[in-house]
Amino acid sequence: MRGISRALLVAGALAAALGAAGCGATDGPGSAASAGSTEKAAITLYNAQHEDLMKLMVEAFTKETGIKVDIRSGEDPDMANQIIQEGPASPADVFVTENSPAMTLVAGKGGFAKVDPATLAQVGKQYAPATGDWVGFAARSSVLAYNSQQLTEDRLPASIMDLAEPQWKGRFGVAAGGADFQAVVSAVLAVKGEAATAEWLKGLKANAKIYQGNGAAMRAVNAGEIQAAVIYHYYWYQDRAEAGTNSKNVELHFFAAKDPGGFLGVSGAGVLKASKHQAEAQSLVRFLTGKNGQQVLAGSHAMEYSISAEVPTNPKLKPLSELSPPDIEVSTLNGPKVVELMQQAGLL
Repeated sequence: MRGISRALLVAGALAAALGAAGCGATDGPGSAASAGSTEKAAITLYNAQHEDLMKLMVEAFTKETGIKVDIRSGEDPDMANQIIQEGPASPADVFVTENSPAMTLVAGKGGFAKVDPATLAQVGKQYAPATGDWVGFAARSSVLAYNSQQLTEDRLPASIMDLAEPQWKGRFGVAAGGADFQAVVSAVLAVKGEAATAEWLKGLKANAKIYQGNGAAMRAVNAGEIQAAVIYHYYWYQDRAEAGTNSKNVELHFFAAKDPGGFLGVSGAGVLKASKHQAEAQSLVRFLTGKNGQQVLAGSHAMEYSISAEVPTNPKLKPLSELSPPDIEVSTLNGPKVVELMQQAGLL
């Protein structure tokens, strides 16, 4: 998780700012796609993914294409709201996120140009909205990290919904303030509906200990401070790939049977409608989802899932084929409603 989202996904006051975004520029005189131009334009990437991963992928892209990329990094909801506020004047050409609700927020305001069909064809249909406004390029599974000295598999909850039950009071943790956990809540909302989600969040407020990030929650599990925590898989795999200092007492439980706790989050990439360099921006998104970009992802220390059929995911990870995530159309994940419900429950 990249930090506290500060519940900024509610962007009602910003809606008007994008009213003119539908008339954003396409290839113009400043673009390398213009007639007679030979110099490739530099583009600006608004990045809400992990900075080290995107630096690796962008460096490989520039080496392959000669297109330079200026990376400006921030949090998922903050950058989405910034794009909406900037509207047609935004300097961003491409937006990438850790979690898809921020992509949906920008798409809902008409901020994206359509992704090239050839790019969409590089990943499975489950990794992109039907509208073609943006496309996924990486995935991460939500898991229950548990202390193997205190719990055994047969004593773990069958569903993430069970964590709201009284027997789990004070025994587990969540990083409620971050966009990562809010994406998990969005999956619960999509699968279980608003009433059940609101009731579940009340249970979490009563039962869960709150931590500032997935890493902190995992360390608490490892130390025996709590018995379990809801995190994304790669924090554990990253630690195990190093010394294993913060995960030596921790194992992962992958929720089965399409439970919302087994949510497979999608990191998205999209071309801004306001971009003055449409061809170059589309080229970056195509690279991120293509074979070469996916190989950079799979071979990196990020330990996130590559999603191209051409590129096997990192062999250290539990195979995607063995996961059982819920069937969720990525564009239905409702970040603003999640923030509202979490605020009502007192988790934000």
